[in-house]
Amino acid sequence: MQKKLFGLTGFLLLMNSFGAWGQEGGLELGNFDKSIRVQDDLYRHVNGTWLQKTEIPSDKSNYGSFTALADLSQMRIRQIVEIAASGTHAPGSDSQKVGDFFKSFMNEAVIAKKGHGPVQPMLQKVNKLDTHKAIFKAFGTFNANGVGSPIGVFVSQDAKKSSEYIVQMIQSGTSLPDRDYYLKEDEKSKAVQQALKKYIATILTAAKIDDAEAAAVQILDLETKLARAQVDRTTLRNVTKRYNKFTIEALAQRYDCGDWNALFTRAELGGTKSLNVMTPTYFDEFNTIFADTSVEVWKTYLRYRVIDLAAPYLSRVFEDAHFELYSKTLAGIPKQKPRWKKAVDTISGSRGKGTLGEMVAKIYVKQHFTEEAKTRMDELVKNLLAAFRDSIDELDWMSDKTKIAAKQKLEKISPKIGYPNKWLDYSKLDVSPDDLLGNMKRSGQVEYRRMIDKLGKPVDREEWGMTPQTVNAYYNPSKNEIVFPAAILQPPFFDLNGPDALNYGGIGAVIGHEISHAFDDQGSQYDGDGNMKNWWTDADRQAFKGLADRLVAQYSNYEPLPDKTVNGKLTLGENIADLSGLAVAYKAYKISRKGKKGENFAGWNGPQLFFVGWSRVWARKYREAEMVKRLLTDPHSPSKYRANGPVMNIDAFYEAFEVRKGDKLFKPMKDRIKIW
Repeated sequence: MQKKLFGLTGFLLLMNSFGAWGQEGGLELGNFDKSIRVQDDLYRHVNGTWLQKTEIPSDKSNYGSFTALADLSQMRIRQIVEIAASGTHAPGSDSQKVGDFFKSFMNEAVIAKKGHGPVQPMLQKVNKLDTHKAIFKAFGTFNANGVGSPIGVFVSQDAKKSSEYIVQMIQSGTSLPDRDYYLKEDEKSKAVQQALKKYIATILTAAKIDDAEAAAVQILDLETKLARAQVDRTTLRNVTKRYNKFTIEALAQRYDCGDWNALFTRAELGGTKSLNVMTPTYFDEFNTIFADTSVEVWKTYLRYRVIDLAAPYLSRVFEDAHFELYSKTLAGIPKQKPRWKKAVDTISGSRGKGTLGEMVAKIYVKQHFTEEAKTRMDELVKNLLAAFRDSIDELDWMSDKTKIAAKQKLEKISPKIGYPNKWLDYSKLDVSPDDLLGNMKRSGQVEYRRMIDKLGKPVDREEWGMTPQTVNAYYNPSKNEIVFPAAILQPPFFDLNGPDALNYGGIGAVIGHEISHAFDDQGSQYDGDGNMKNWWTDADRQAFKGLADRLVAQYSNYEPLPDKTVNGKLTLGENIADLSGLAVAYKAYKISRKGKKGENFAGWNGPQLFFVGWSRVWARKYREAEMVKRLLTDPHSPSKYRANGPVMNIDAFYEAFEVRKGDKLFKPMKDRIKIW
């Protein structure tokens, strides 16, 4: 136990580098590089020394303030999980399930002894498929079991009728993070393609699949065809193009590749009358690809998809091969995480809800989140909403009619802070201490049925899309809600004892960012009830597009790697939210200081501290492979440009630091972009 406590103590000391437990107010001056002028590079002025002295941990693809807090959450959840695993508990209790899931992950001897045995039942099902008709129906079975296939099916809110759920169908079926990895001919892309082929051959060989090398060539060729048919990510951001409602009859008429009723029945969605096809042009191409690909190749592909899904939870040969491709090659991570981290992330949900994410969250919240923090957050949100309301009034590019509609939407935004009012039920999940893959499969089935059971029921507006221990926040346009989990409500984002300026520049700008998503290029196409609806005049929409196009141009000029630029169109929504959120947060800070003395701390006044608070939360280093992947797949700009890009358009930044012509962050006033 002492060793574990020492580990946590050492971690907290590491966190000091972000100022979380540094000087009063949480500002660590040792991170600054005073040789770089604020006016030339706010990001490096605030974070320059930290960037120079910090090494990315060997089990990570990047490292920064978000990551450090995620590590803290991970350590805290580890203590919760290990306490559960150390005792004897009543069958079916929370502690039994959490403890036994952890044991099943940590028992490598049992996992090694089983080898690839746990995937044999599913592989035997694949072996029995003998026709295209059978293959097509199997796609539905695979969907219900979490196995990737070319047809992705799920249930979520209807974008045009947000009070109801609808079946959604989307392009799927490829292993690499983006279609460009398959289609580009440059040296690095070809190296990734060869790495995928090697991975496929390795895990098929380990599972004793015949002719693994030839199979790998076939699978790479098939996935390349699927990638070529896929819609690119920028196009996929278009909410109008993503909404294409079909009846089952119309679906079958346009895509005659198989029996859709049979597929949906196998996917446990029998009786589906209509659905939304998010990528219709992809399925036009898939219609031909499916028929032109032999049954034997499809069987080979499905065997691979079964093993690929299971690989991280099988013996070391599978786990190591999975790491080699997905972490080392695609993200540049040199070393695997310790096994306890993998276990904790799987249970808690490093991304998503995890297998028992809200179960451990109940303890996490009791131990690490205070009602005082929730009260302060309520005040911050109130001030941000008031500032956004004022900002709408001040817009010179928007008509009065659209301003009224914008305010109506703003009034309907629902804030959620800290943790959900009700917790998910895990009573249907059985957990065994010696069956890791079985636990994963049963967890996946519980979550899948939790999702499909929503059909025909009222939309659950209390449900969260993240766990409280997640260091993040989000806006959901279909629910018109902003959500701030407990784990992000701590330094450097939020400090109960810190200056208001730092809090408003940190968590305040995050709040503003999420509110702004309700009015970015995508969110602005939904009304206050979460329905996709045009509430703009044509002239206002055109003016908005003109401003957005200028922001696309600004960010498309940023070059984080030689000859690799930011995709200004892919990152547009997040860039709008950064710019508008920061501008509105500054107004909210001014509201919070009415009747109070000016703030001065560490040589800065309040307005300067505000922008320092903004810049320091973006401290982050990336491995090159991770940066390449993010430039292709991430709708967020790299951290340097998230810090520097918005401030170039905000007059208050120029006033705070006396930015003048000739400074690198200077823009003439006529060129500054103000959207919200």
